[in-house]
Amino acid sequence: MNIPVKITEENLAVRVSRVAAIAAQHADAVDFEGRFPREAVDAMKAERLLGIQIPRHLGGESATIGEIAELCALLGQACAAAAMVFAMHHIKLCSLVEHCGASEWHSSFMRRVAAEQLLIASATTEGGIGGNLRNSLCAIEVDGPICALEKDATVISYGAYADAIMITSRAHAEAASSDQVLTVFLSGQYTLERTHAWNTLGMRGTCSDGFLFKGAAPAVQILPKPFAEIAAQSMLASSHLLWSGVWYGIAVDAFSRAQAFVRSAARKSPGTTPPGALRLAEVSNLLQMVRSNVVAGLKAYEHAKNDADKLSSMGFAVAMNNVKIASSETILEIINHVMLICGIMGYKNGTPFSVGRHLRDAHSAQLMISNDRILGNTSSMLLVHKQDTSLLG
Repeated sequence: MNIPVKITEENLAVRVSRVAAIAAQHADAVDFEGRFPREAVDAMKAERLLGIQIPRHLGGESATIGEIAELCALLGQACAAAAMVFAMHHIKLCSLVEHCGASEWHSSFMRRVAAEQLLIASATTEGGIGGNLRNSLCAIEVDGPICALEKDATVISYGAYADAIMITSRAHAEAASSDQVLTVFLSGQYTLERTHAWNTLGMRGTCSDGFLFKGAAPAVQILPKPFAEIAAQSMLASSHLLWSGVWYGIAVDAFSRAQAFVRSAARKSPGTTPPGALRLAEVSNLLQMVRSNVVAGLKAYEHAKNDADKLSSMGFAVAMNNVKIASSETILEIINHVMLICGIMGYKNGTPFSVGRHLRDAHSAQLMISNDRILGNTSSMLLVHKQDTSLLG
């Protein structure tokens, strides 16, 4: 029998540290070769980290989004690609945990995820609509007990390595583009024909190729709630918060390299303040701002979590959008400062102070979902919503 481990600060820290050590060992190779971080993901499975969000009665550990965000940050300090795979897996799992507790099939699937450490991928982007996840062109076809779907998915992160894919589509052939459902397809129930290769500036190890997806499965695998509710009440917050955890981890590791560089310079010239010391203080300030931003977002989500009206409100959406915008923009400022502190040793690859990989990975932050798209959505909401300006909320 698989007995779930009670989550504690000590055992979580030990488990994550072992995964992070393996992820860090292979991070440069994953980036250089543009390959899936297999060693790190295998370590996640060995430490049983892929099922920790699942409720205990279904074999998981009932980990909170805050605990998972902390994991993302710790893994982000080691390998951004591995951390992002972990984050995206738990973003999809959040939709199941928060919306499918009463569904017999989905509860059984969550048991499998916890017991077998299945890796879940997401397919929300589509040819013709790009990253607008709240619209679909393709439509799922339900014929009696079977559903079938074909989708031009221009990006499926680690799709070729997943054990299941959760994919959006219109609810039926006559449905509006915003009338969507989310369906779980298990490996063996679909085929993937690669249409786009993932050859990018950063986050190369997520292996986010494009595919023509064709699948058929029992119709009970369609999530019982409309995707509009799932997106508003769990996916929006979990995406922005867990991504921000990853980005914070990248920035933390860059800061640590800058701090080591300044300390090394100080030892070489006792009694003299190194030129980068003042800029390091500026980076410390920016890093704390990112941390405070993410922590505030996590508290806001926990406060609203059990209130569907709050989760679907404009105020909550604006708050989560702002978390994403602030985190994604500030980490680039942090890493640019670090590059200036470390100078040529930070610019060069293969030194203890190299931050080229960090900088390239961090540039993805403003593109996942595009900050321009998010700001556009926020600006529309602010036409009718009054900004919350209280200090304590």
